[in-house]
Amino acid sequence: MPKMITMGVIALLASVFSTPVLAQDCSAAGTVGSAGSAAAGGTSASTVGTAGACQTDGGTTASIGSGSSAAAVDGKSKSQTKVNENPKQLRAQSRAQAMDKGTFSKSQTKTRVKGDELQSRTRSMSHVPGEKPVKSTTDSNVVLPQP
Repeated sequence: MPKMITMGVIALLASVFSTPVLAQDCSAAGTVGSAGSAAAGGTSASTVGTAGACQTDGGTTASIGSGSSAAAVDGKSKSQTKVNENPKQLRAQSRAQAMDKGTFSKSQTKTRVKGDELQSRTRSMSHVPGEKPVKSTTDSNVVLPQP
């Protein structure tokens, strides 16, 4: 008897989860993204962030993703990613840093969706003692049009 109930439950779940859901058309949609990396000596650090939003009659849906990576041949490295959500915005931040004695590489990406605005910014930097630091910044901004 328990085997019959289990098979019945599996059949019911299969029919529920295989029911197609129709997608709504977006009245406005946008995506942003930025990424960067830095390397010096035996160190490297990279970060990336991306976000997308879709406005429909039922409201706005958004997604966000971010990641980081750091490596050092003989030194120390660390990387972290945080994602925060509240009713007003969706935010992600990734940081990566690698150090080997005085040589270092670091990168940071901040991405957010707030209302009809999407933003992503990455700043990266590497430095070898006695040399000028190498810096780069990447920005991406999108404002969704009002329906």
